[in-house]
This record gives sequence, C-alpha cells and structure tokens, in this order.
Amino acid sequence: MQIKKDIILRFGIFYILVAIISTLVIGKIVALQFFDSSNLKAKIKKDASTLITIEANRGDILASDMRKLACSVPSYRIHFDTRAQGLTSDVFNQNIDSLALCLSKFFNDQPASVYRKKLLQARANGKRYFRVNSRRITYTELQKVKEFPLFRLGANLGGFIPQKFEERKLPFGVLASRTIGSLNIDKRGIFGIENAYHNELKGDTGVAKKTRVSGTYLKEVEVEPVDGHDLITTIDIDLQDVAENALLRQLTAHDAHHGSVILMEVATGEVKAIANLGKTKDGSYGEVYNYAIGEATEPGSTFKLASMIVALEDGFIRLTDTVDTHNGTYKYYDRIMRDSHQGGYGKITVKEVFEKSSNVGVSKLIVENYGKNPKRFVDRLYSMGLNSKLGITLKGEPKPRIKYPGDESWSGVTLPWMSIGYEIQQTPLQVLAFFNAIANNGKLMKPMFIKGIAHHGELIQEMEPVVLNHSICSIETIEKVHEMLLGVVKNGTAKNIYDERYQIAGKTGTSLIAKGTSGYKGEGGKSYQASFAGYFPADRPMYSCIIVVNGPSNDVYYANIVAGNVFKEISDRVYAQSYELPEVEQSLVYEYAEHLPYSKGGKKQELLKVFKDIGVTVNGSELKSTWISSVAQEHVVQVKEKIFQKGVVPNVKGLGAKDAVAVLENLGLKVVVNGYGRVTDQSIPMGTAYHKGATIYLKLS
Repeated sequence: MQIKKDIILRFGIFYILVAIISTLVIGKIVALQFFDSSNLKAKIKKDASTLITIEANRGDILASDMRKLACSVPSYRIHFDTRAQGLTSDVFNQNIDSLALCLSKFFNDQPASVYRKKLLQARANGKRYFRVNSRRITYTELQKVKEFPLFRLGANLGGFIPQKFEERKLPFGVLASRTIGSLNIDKRGIFGIENAYHNELKGDTGVAKKTRVSGTYLKEVEVEPVDGHDLITTIDIDLQDVAENALLRQLTAHDAHHGSVILMEVATGEVKAIANLGKTKDGSYGEVYNYAIGEATEPGSTFKLASMIVALEDGFIRLTDTVDTHNGTYKYYDRIMRDSHQGGYGKITVKEVFEKSSNVGVSKLIVENYGKNPKRFVDRLYSMGLNSKLGITLKGEPKPRIKYPGDESWSGVTLPWMSIGYEIQQTPLQVLAFFNAIANNGKLMKPMFIKGIAHHGELIQEMEPVVLNHSICSIETIEKVHEMLLGVVKNGTAKNIYDERYQIAGKTGTSLIAKGTSGYKGEGGKSYQASFAGYFPADRPMYSCIIVVNGPSNDVYYANIVAGNVFKEISDRVYAQSYELPEVEQSLVYEYAEHLPYSKGGKKQELLKVFKDIGVTVNGSELKSTWISSVAQEHVVQVKEKIFQKGVVPNVKGLGAKDAVAVLENLGLKVVVNGYGRVTDQSIPMGTAYHKGATIYLKLS
C-alpha cells in the first residue's frame, strides 16, 4: 500500500512540473503574439533590410578645350566569400585549380600553387571576405577577372566580391596641379578648384535598401544618385605646358628656391596658365604650394608703376621733367637709398628714371611731392584697389599690405621705401592684375579660373568676366605709363628681351627678401626675388604675364635675366601660335571686298600667276620667298612672306591642304587631314621640336 502511495506521489510531482512548464511556454507564446510582436517584427525587419548610401560620380575638371585636368577613375580589389550561400564543396573543388592558375597568370606575382593553398586555407577558416590580392585593378581588368573559373558564377554561387574605389587622377600630372587641387594630397584636405567648387563637383548621393532574402542580399535603389557637374576652366593646357617648362628650366639654371608664372587674357581676366614650382626634399622641383595666389612678398621695382601713376594723376610730374639721381645714393634720415647702377645716372628724365628703374629717382619724386602729405599718396593707391583682395574663388589669397600714415609701423623712411616696392606686400596675382589693368585701358578685371559649368556635356552656366574697377586712372595717364613700359624693354632694364617682331611692355623687379626678425641679411647671406610683369603685343594687348623667381643662388639675381628670359620664352611661343601671321586669320574680315578674291596661302609662283590671269593688283609680288600668304584688302591683294623656321614645326594655318601636306611631309611628318578648305588648326603647335615619323593632324574649314 505504501509503495502505491509513493508511485502516485512521484507521478503527481511529475505532472505538476509538466503543467508548470506548459503554462510557462503557453504564457511566452501569448506574450510574443500579443505583447512583444511589434518589437520583434521591427528587429527582424532591421536585420533583413539596411539602408545604404550610393555615392554620386564626382564631376571632371576640364581645360578650356575640354581636355580633362582632373577626373575620377574607378579601381577595384578582389575579395572572395568562401562560404557563399550557393557555393558547394563540389563546385569549389572542381574550380579551385583553374582559378588559382588564372590568378597567378593575371597578377604574375605568385605561383598557382600558392594561390591554391591560400584559397583552401581561407575556405577551411570560413573566411567571408578574403582578399585575393592587395593590388587594385582597373575596370578593364575587372571584366577579365569576372570571367575566371568560379568568379564567373557571381557573388552567391561563386563568392566573387569586387570592392570599388574612386581615385582622383590628374591626366596631365603636375601641370597646374596646385590650382586644380586635390582631395587627399595632405592633411589639410582638399584645396584649389577641387575645394572652391566642391559642392558643384560632388553631386548628390543616392539611397538604396539592402534586403537579405534566402541567405543573399538584394539591393533596391530608392533614390538615384545625381552625378556632379563638370567645371570648364580657363586653363589652356598647351600654354600651361609652355609656362611650366620655361619656369622649370630657369629655376634649375639658377638653383632658385621657388617660382611662379601667371598668364592672363587681358580683356577678360581669364587665367590661361598658372605654374608654381618649389624645391622638394630631394632637390627636384614640384608644385608644392600655390605661390602665385598665396605668397605675399615685397614686390620691389614692379611697384614703381603704381608710384608713377599716382604722381602723374595728381599732375606733379611729366615724362620730360628731369631728376637728379646724383651718384646713385641718397640719404633719408639714417638710411641710404641706392641704385643698382654703380655711380648713378646723374640728371635724367622721369621717363628714364622708370626705364632704368632708379630707386633714387622714384623715391625723390614721391618724397618731394608727398613728403608733407603722405596720406594723399596712399589714398590714391587705395583708390586704385591696391589694398584690396581680388576676391578670387580659390582660397588662400591674403590681403595686400599697404601701410597707412599713422600705423604703428609707419616711420620717416616708409614713404621713400614704399615708393620703390618695400614695406608693402602683394602676391604675384595681385601685381599682375594691376599690370593687366594698364593693358586693358584702366579696367581692373577679377582673375577668372572657371568659365563654365556643364552637366553630361551640356553647358548649364557660363561665367561672365567681372570688372573690379572700371578706371583705375585716366586714359592720359595710361598712355604715358604705357610709353614708359615700352621704354623699359626697348631702352631700359629689360632690353635683353626686346623683339622687333612684336612689342613687349613691362617692368623688372629685383628685391631683397626679408627673413623674419633677422631682416634682409639673415643666415646664409642676402636673398633676392626677381620678377617681371608686362603684356604683349603692346600695340594690341592680348595677354599679360608675370614671372616671379624667389631665391636664385648662382650669383645671378637681376630680374631681366632671371625672370625676363622666362617671360620672353612664353611670349615667343604664344606669339608664334597666335600672332605671327595675323593676316591669315584676318582674311575673312575683308570678305566685304566682293570684287577681290579670297585665296589660301601657298606657293608664290602659283598664286601670283592666278592673280595676274584674273587681273588683280598685288602688292608685295617682289618678295623673294617660295611661300606667301595673302589678304584681300579693299582695292588690292596684299601678299606677305611666309617663313618656316628650321628645326621646328611650322605654322601651316591658312594654307590649303595640298601645300600644307607638302610642307609637312618634306619635314618627315605624317599628315592626317580632316575637312576641306584652308588649315584652321594643327595638332602640333608651331615652334615645337619634332621627330621624323611623328603624326600631325590638320583641321580644315
């Protein structure tokens, strides 16, 4: 009886336990169903679906002829999901040998056996994101890799996972690279055009929903990304190449610390070329800083232009007035002003003072007329905008430093030294903008770096030139200083760059560089800055240009040699490409003379025979030249000699196809012609050295 009671007790306890457990399970089910269901569903949805960002394609930065200066180039790293949902052991084992062989041949860095071993080890360890190789591959290479055994099955069945990277590339290397800017060149982040127009370039990101279904992810785009805009710059890549190389040769020749070049279009302020080169740690030169925009220094004698304009505007001086420069020295308080010419110039005219860049002469003119009222002198400088930023879109432009009477640092010698370009600070771009205003009949232009914004090849915004000051001074003063700037090149400090073919107007500037608290005689001795600013062709200015070379150290530091020669090299190339035969370009202007025929340039004998047969009067028929060009004027056809310089590619613009091909093929060039009519463009610019067998493309219209 007792045994029966024990059995009943045990079963009772068991049933009670079962009942309790059942009650707990049922309670949990009820709780999940009616109380926690919303939270659980949200968690499941969160785990199953994830919002991801789709980056937009960054816009390109283009040269003025639409060639790419900066663009985004995709690259990829290859990863392998060894435990992909559909990757079975049979499929993996059947393809592992051939995949390893393909990878070995493609990357050419390790034997196939090594790749096979790594892949097997990765699968054994259950790697879901195994990096196959650290090298990034191009888009074209990616298409080849996609066809490899196993990888061709895709992500779910073959475990193929390409990781995409966007790299910003500069197709033309260092050319204008500091102005173009970068996204990752240093810890300061982006700069240059990349920074100034970041919002236009970056585009708008998109959004996609990534949902996990049956062990794999499906991506559904909810908001499409919008590609960034393209920027059309003012940079002429051919002129940029000329400027960069001319500067590099001069910096190397004089072992200078750094230098910059800016070439600007006079009428618009468009910057056609801007080069900045400085010494790197290994002693070579590279674009390490944008000196043209960001470095303000004492400009030296180029500032004498502003001083002379002030005195001319106030009517205090005339070009024919004389100034006694004595023996080239003059004392102001405890400091002695010196001319670079040993022994001085004695008594010379105001025009000669400027042409010879006499420090004594300029300072005496300013002190004699403004010594008792220096505010009048500085106010006139301010009225021309010389104390204001140019307001360019690129960051880094410092405010010019031009002292004002009453400033803490103003002293008795400030006015004379300011008049010759000391105790003030300007950037090369600020100096050039002022010279450009002289070439532009007094109109001060805001330097332009961007001329348009495009989207997928369609121009959506065109930038207009901006006038900062419609008249910095009177036309009468402009004409006088223009005459003085011409005299500097013809008779003065820059006569070494005088050219009979076209006129150059400009001013040299050689200045000592102050070295912080140690002054102008710092450690290592004196250091100089050589500069030349001007414009050409002076009779109808099209381009202005400034060259600044800082720290030449081979015992040659005078501006006419160090900076002037760079200016001349650049102006020669620009003139050769644009101005050498202006009559060819102007021939269409004279189409109103309907009774006179328009002709292409060509062989003199053939052209003169045609003109004679149709009874047209020709001027210049006596020229002893094989090749000529012609201009149909109102009552006569004017012919001019067409010269082809030896050793360089000639200018065949204006010639017909037959003659152009004959000239170029005689030089050993291969010629490809597109269009008909006269030659309007050639792929290799005039004046460029060439090698036989090179191909040149001619555009005819």
